Amino acid sequence: MNTSRILSATLAATVGILTGWQQGEAVQLANGTVYFVQPPSLLGATTTFNDACVWSATYYFTVNLPENAGEPLQRVVINQQEGGEDVDFRLKESRAFVGERRRKGENLPIQEVTTDEKTRSIAIAFDPPISPGKTITIALEPVRNPCFGGVYLFGVTAFPPGEKAHGQFLGFGRFHFYERRNFFW
Repeated sequence: MNTSRILSATLAATVGILTGWQQGEAVQLANGTVYFVQPPSLLGATTTFNDACVWSATYYFTVNLPENAGEPLQRVVINQQEGGEDVDFRLKESRAFVGERRRKGENLPIQEVTTDEKTRSIAIAFDPPISPGKTITIALEPVRNPCFGGVYLFGVTAFPPGEKAHGQFLGFGRFHFYERRNFFW
């Protein structure tokens, strides 16, 4: 193949990707990797209790999937990156819904929730995938809040459907847990 044919093929592929991007279609590379056209965004992360060692907390991660995402949201991976101790979760209690923590909408069907202790991550897969144009919240229940106070960071990554889906890092959910000391005088 000569140089002009290679340039023509590369230009045609680039125009095809850019045309799909402008129309809001998925971006898929020649090797089959699928990307969001416009990636989701992490709107925030909150907890019901920020005291150390509390047993009945819930951690909420709110993600916006824009209308022009080009692909639905298949999976979200949340992994603990910082903190004085590992946080264990009750996987069977995990849930997701449309909307935000204080404005809950319809429940979303979760296909499975898995954990990887080596990477300190939890993967939440949706079935069916979440269509673009929605704000969703994932609620995770720890066994208990960590007993060591301080800042705990949880990285949030979103994946479109596909065997070769490219994960888009959305940012960190930041929780600050406080050790309460009782002093009796």
